Amino acid sequence: MSDNKSHYNNQFLGEQIKLPQSRAMQIIEPPKRKASLSFILIAFLGPVLGIFVGAYALGSASPFLAGSQQVVISNPGSINWVTAAAAKALPSVVTLSVSGKANAGTGSGVVLSSDGYILTNAHVVTLDGATSDVVIEVKTSADRIYKAKVVGTDPTNDLAVIKASGTGFIPIEFADSSTINVGDFAVAIGAPLGYDATVTSGVVSAMHRTIQVASAAVPKDGGSSLQLWNSGTDAVPVNLDVIQTDAAINPGNSGGALINDKGQLIGINVAIATATSTSSQAGSIGVGFAIPSNVGKRVSDQIIKSGKVSHGLLGAFVKDATNSDAAASFSVGAAIEKLTAAGPAEKAGIKVGDVITECDGESIDSASKLTAAIRSKAANSTVTLKITRAGKEITIEATLGDADASN
Repeated sequence: MSDNKSHYNNQFLGEQIKLPQSRAMQIIEPPKRKASLSFILIAFLGPVLGIFVGAYALGSASPFLAGSQQVVISNPGSINWVTAAAAKALPSVVTLSVSGKANAGTGSGVVLSSDGYILTNAHVVTLDGATSDVVIEVKTSADRIYKAKVVGTDPTNDLAVIKASGTGFIPIEFADSSTINVGDFAVAIGAPLGYDATVTSGVVSAMHRTIQVASAAVPKDGGSSLQLWNSGTDAVPVNLDVIQTDAAINPGNSGGALINDKGQLIGINVAIATATSTSSQAGSIGVGFAIPSNVGKRVSDQIIKSGKVSHGLLGAFVKDATNSDAAASFSVGAAIEKLTAAGPAEKAGIKVGDVITECDGESIDSASKLTAAIRSKAANSTVTLKITRAGKEITIEATLGDADASN
């Protein structure tokens, strides 16, 4: 499809994402075009408009490339912070080879335990939602290769845990992603385009971006109605709350580590941005996204413990609340359109017409951002919401329900 109304697309590290100028949810096939000025302007509006994902393929279907996953130090006297952080974390990052009956791909993963539990993306281990019947091989930093199986997936957060058959793995050290500042150093580690042990550096360029992706659920009946990043109209959008970084990441980095200058995990790499348009104008891209480590820790702990993950539910229908200036109708919050009877929002005292502008200290400027914030939390957890009601600002605490209770 060649849609000249859209000038911004992202890749789910191999899968395409586009940002339409309108807020209407749509799934579009990924054109390959050069960037225009429109793309640059829309990029700046990303936090307000949200990002819609319609992706394809896991990226390169390249096999493992030869070479040891070790940090090469030729001059010990000139080691910098990137070298030190990478040397610490690299043994905890693995390369994944995933194959199904009809297709295959490569990705990355992060070691959680010495007995082989590994965290990665759901779209990596399902080959973009095409199948749950996959063969997975894990290559470690010591060039050892092990078979692995899927323990559980969380399509809502695009995360999955697999279990490798070996032992002696080196677990990653987690950082508290709630303490990250914009401008903090960041290093991405993974296997872009199949080149394992690749290290790139940059900074955290923004926090709490919201991207919209199609459902990561694997079709239960082998059909296409719920395929991951499906370009058909049946794909169900979900929202992800992500860290933005300018550290270079590419197809194959999916599921890999985003670490801080201490070599600690701050995020799981999940998406990149690319420019497409008919114009010859282009700018520097360097826009990547990672799922915060705190979300990865909660999800992986629950999957390892029970094989499934809970998600928070507010019990309200929301829409974007915009400012009153028609010439610049920026979204300023999530407006409550309807409440579920006896649901968590109603019980907490939230009313129709309220505009939620903050959730647990995180600024909320759209309905999709609120959805991402709520779904990233566990069922039955308590959130603090800042609300504008009749021109006055109030604070309400709400105990979330279980979004999966009826599934």
